[in-house]
Amino acid sequence: MGATKAVTDANFASDVLKSDKPVLVDFWAEWCGPCRKVAPLLEEIAGEMGDQISIVKLNIDENPETARAYRVMSVPTLTIFKNGEPVQSIAGAKPKGELVRLIEAAL
Repeated sequence: MGATKAVTDANFASDVLKSDKPVLVDFWAEWCGPCRKVAPLLEEIAGEMGDQISIVKLNIDENPETARAYRVMSVPTLTIFKNGEPVQSIAGAKPKGELVRLIEAAL
């Protein structure tokens, strides 16, 4: 991982909910093929838009409490949190342009 950062059940509140800027959370799993497709796109976006939004990854198998709390039923699920609340969410691997539009709509 480069521009994105891993979060866990333990640091989710401090790194995501209490963040000063919006945070896109990538709920993913090791066994998920589409998650592997979207990961490099998120790295690119984090490099390009890192001043406006933080992008973090949460492994749902290792951190089931947070995934359950936000009712993540499929992976990848990408949820944008702003001021501690989820404001936008999409499920499934999407092209980069669609991901950028999702982020821009939430800023």
